[in-house]
Amino acid sequence: MGVVNWLENNLLACPYKKYFGLDCFGCGMQRSLIALLKGEFVLSFYLYPALIPMILMFVFLIIHLIFKFDKGGIWLKYWFIFVVSIVVINFILKQVGY
Repeated sequence: MGVVNWLENNLLACPYKKYFGLDCFGCGMQRSLIALLKGEFVLSFYLYPALIPMILMFVFLIIHLIFKFDKGGIWLKYWFIFVVSIVVINFILKQVGY
């Protein structure tokens, strides 16, 4: 677990949150990734709901680049819209204090 411990001890500070006092669109992603690497899927989803769909989207992108699926580009476009929607909704909910 050396990598996970190193990540926990070297989290990057969010300059957006530091200067404006508000969470940014990516706030929580680092902690979510650490929780995911520890196998804590529910906590990972709670910290940053878009992380798991985002990882799956990138895995599908790599597989699509290798195998060139017929409708892969269309699926990636919809998947991207889905992930961005989760990011935006999460950002809005954090701003209103939900």
